[in-house]
Amino acid sequence: MADTAGSDLLHSDLYAKGKTVHNKRIDGPFRRFKWLVMIVTLAIYYITPWIRWDRGAYAPDQAVLVDLANRRFYMFDIEIWPHEFYFVAGLLIMAGIGLFLVTSAVGRAWCGYACPQTVWTDLFQHVDRFFDGDRNARARLDKAPWTAGKTARRLAKWAVYLAIAFWTGGAWIMYFADAPTLTYDFWRGDAAPVAYATVAILTGTTFWLGGFMREQVCIYMCPWPRIQTAMLDEKSLIVTYKDWRGEQRGSLKKAAKNPEAFGDCIDCQLCVAVCPTGIDIREGQQIGCITCGLCIDACDRVMKETGRPRGLIDYATLDQCEAEAAGAPATPAWKALLRPRVFIYFGVWTALGAGLLFALGTRTHTDLTVSPDRNPPFMLLKDGSVRNAYTLRLRNMEARPRDMEVALQGLPAGAVLWTDAVSAENAAPVQVITVPANETKVVRAYVLVPPGTDEDDSEHFSFRLTSLDEQGETDIAETTFAMPEDDE
Repeated sequence: MADTAGSDLLHSDLYAKGKTVHNKRIDGPFRRFKWLVMIVTLAIYYITPWIRWDRGAYAPDQAVLVDLANRRFYMFDIEIWPHEFYFVAGLLIMAGIGLFLVTSAVGRAWCGYACPQTVWTDLFQHVDRFFDGDRNARARLDKAPWTAGKTARRLAKWAVYLAIAFWTGGAWIMYFADAPTLTYDFWRGDAAPVAYATVAILTGTTFWLGGFMREQVCIYMCPWPRIQTAMLDEKSLIVTYKDWRGEQRGSLKKAAKNPEAFGDCIDCQLCVAVCPTGIDIREGQQIGCITCGLCIDACDRVMKETGRPRGLIDYATLDQCEAEAAGAPATPAWKALLRPRVFIYFGVWTALGAGLLFALGTRTHTDLTVSPDRNPPFMLLKDGSVRNAYTLRLRNMEARPRDMEVALQGLPAGAVLWTDAVSAENAAPVQVITVPANETKVVRAYVLVPPGTDEDDSEHFSFRLTSLDEQGETDIAETTFAMPEDDE
């Protein structure tokens, strides 16, 4: 069995004519778990943009919002600014490591339960059952000629497909603008063209991929199953058929006549009938197996009805299968999770998450960046003093206006600064600037050092930004002061 698992998983034709899969309805623990995952993931996707979150008068009140116009990402109390993109990068890395962790622990569980293609395909298959009935009825209807009744059923079903697909595309754009306002504008025809284009594209792809392509996407289009084959090993949990127990297959009648010649599999084909991708798990591991466990539900039901022990098809590792085939007792599936590879992935994933949380909890809500003018780098005034000009960007990441103090640090005594809003006559070592809520204020600042200042004393210095509120947050930006070269 180990041999077939290692090789057959990689074997799949580059192209095969698609056949319609009419999977049978089944109930059981894994089917109920799929229901739970589908309901939770769809609810999160469709409802999240409508959750309100009070951030004060100066910030949007949508709980999760990607505000491209103002370059902000809001997630409840968290607000990510463009210069904090490393948080987003960290989350993406965590998502990648999370997939490695899940795959090493429970195989292709992501494909079987939470992948969007799986979730929407599952939803559309339930729509099929609602309009056309279960497996046999759908197969008969497929082969039936196009009568008025069949045409009406098809149109009604495709209309529901289209409604779901449109709702899916519509929900996506709500993450990028205030949902109630965008909905109102959308139906009035006042939304941005990109909103209509995005909804049209997502509606079309959801309708086609979820309604018609289905398992073809998993087998031929998605690269993830092929990547996973390199990540699975003999200790990963996968759905397996225990051939040493099931073979030779035979009906109940044959097995009753000659029990020694037949295994537990009665060849009822129910495991094939319930599979959403239409594969036969008894042929070994295949790239079409998304590890959803519906065949386990089907087989366990048959085993119960025939008075045989469950687990002919089950989650197990190849090592466990080999040991069990040699006569060892069955090992609980959860023990496969207790191995170094899983712990290492989990440790890296946890450490990265803890690091991001620490950085998020200790970050300040003020930020300062400084860009010195390059042309001209300095201006020599007639009294011998030297002036440099800078562009300051003061970020106030609070949802309220704040007074901030900008001070010089590291320049000799007598150095002063002023801005476009403060005349040179009012120049001082410290200036107070009001920064609006949730904004970056760009300020032109001029720094002047008195005559006779030595070049070495002024080459490097800093601007220090301090918020004049109870938080007293500070940020320091280092820069240089350009001086005329001494004539030898």
